[in-house]
Amino acid sequence: MATTAALLVDCLEAEGVERVFGVPGEEIEDLLFALRASSIRFIPTRHEQGAAFMADVHGRLTGAAGVCLSTLGPGATNLMTGVADAQLDKSPVVAITGQGGRERLHKESHQALDVVDVFEPIVEWNTQIGEPEIAPESVRKAFKLAEYEKPGATHLEFPEDVAATEIDAEPIDRRDPVRRPDPDDESAARAAQLIADAERPLLLAGNGAVRTRASEQVRAVVDRVGLPVVETYMGKGAISDRVPASLMTLDSGPDEEAARAIERADCVVAVGYDIAEHDPQGWNPDREKTIIHVDYEPAEVYRHYNPDVEIVADVGAALSAIADDLSAAACSLWCDDLHDRLLEGVTEPPTDGDPVTVRNALPLLREAMADSDVLVSDVGSHKMAIAQSFPTYEPNTCVISNGLASMGIAVPGALAADLAVDANVVAGTGDGGFLMNAAELETATRLDCGFTTVVFDDEDYGLISEKQEAHRDDHTGTELTTPDLVTFAESFGIEAYRPDGWDELEAAFAGAVPSDELAVIQVRLE
Repeated sequence: MATTAALLVDCLEAEGVERVFGVPGEEIEDLLFALRASSIRFIPTRHEQGAAFMADVHGRLTGAAGVCLSTLGPGATNLMTGVADAQLDKSPVVAITGQGGRERLHKESHQALDVVDVFEPIVEWNTQIGEPEIAPESVRKAFKLAEYEKPGATHLEFPEDVAATEIDAEPIDRRDPVRRPDPDDESAARAAQLIADAERPLLLAGNGAVRTRASEQVRAVVDRVGLPVVETYMGKGAISDRVPASLMTLDSGPDEEAARAIERADCVVAVGYDIAEHDPQGWNPDREKTIIHVDYEPAEVYRHYNPDVEIVADVGAALSAIADDLSAAACSLWCDDLHDRLLEGVTEPPTDGDPVTVRNALPLLREAMADSDVLVSDVGSHKMAIAQSFPTYEPNTCVISNGLASMGIAVPGALAADLAVDANVVAGTGDGGFLMNAAELETATRLDCGFTTVVFDDEDYGLISEKQEAHRDDHTGTELTTPDLVTFAESFGIEAYRPDGWDELEAAFAGAVPSDELAVIQVRLE
């Protein structure tokens, strides 16, 4: 006989979980001690939101559900932003929250909220483990649904009296994920014919193109038939930005030239496209384009996104089937001249007279990073620059939150990335987002992580100021002050830099990024 808490941990081990990120609390005491006796490492974080972001990025990079843990009440509500981010960004996450004993949940009591009800709108599925006997089924279902394409977040509530109850039970064996079928031949042939008949076909690679590891098939189709590719922010890396077919992301280039390209296209092959990330009205305003939808789920019903063909199947297999029905000369890189201009514009290093901006700094950062290194972007004006102007050469090497688009993800996300991948990691953040979860630098030092945090500092919620200026020629409520981030970082024992001029910034990137040590680089914007 063992406690239900020990059984739940056995179930986590059966799911292959190696780490649980979270903040301890009284109501999860049995679970914490059960974790200590297991092969799973519990990582105490400085805030529950940071824990959820860590689970979020772990899930996005590995495809296996990240796990975050909190106590009841404020712990659970603090967890919610990161869980919601995982849900809208389609990252597999299992969130576990403690709860008071069931004997006090029928009445008002200390810190007690109906957490299952609160989480209901933001997760794929959630339940209370209200009886010891249902723990194995609940854990297996939470992981199955979190990792099922399209993935997302699930939630388990664990009352403390259930956790302490003894039970004799075993975990349910993990099975291979459910695989979507191959596409039907008729739909693949029809899609291929629409592409062949188009004058200016274009492939739009979304989150699903990299999330489902379908980038290999995307690249094969592009290589075979010469189809130009525009990526969403979360689809960066579906193809290498070095190849002539790449038009980078939807808003890339001076005057958003990539957006002009997709506006000129008469046929759009949307692969893993996510409406939550980009509104199709922006690129199909007149609803005149032929649209081919390739995804694991049917298309959302939307006036500006009403596909002529929907292929709901394994994305990689669907792309291969379409390519088999296309001749090598079916398409042409009808806007290949745009690729050269785009790539030249984002790789040209700054000169001495250039102002210090995020866009001007990115070529130096890109030069310091290997193709396989990972950049985790926070949310703000710098995110727009990274999404539009940071060349990406491999899938899942530029992590951008663009579903919920929550500030504060970069530092905890970089920590999780450093634990998950064998590559150098950079957190790219603004001064606003950095200080939201900067305390997780202490967690990083405790774990002996090694990543570089680049803080673009303009003492402002810059993206909001830009939007206000566009609307009203003025801005308000956005000004901030930034502390001495070098001293702040050094207080954690972290190397820190405040470069003066382009030569010093280039040297700071070149020294910090390949290092196995933590570093913070404060880039004061002009």
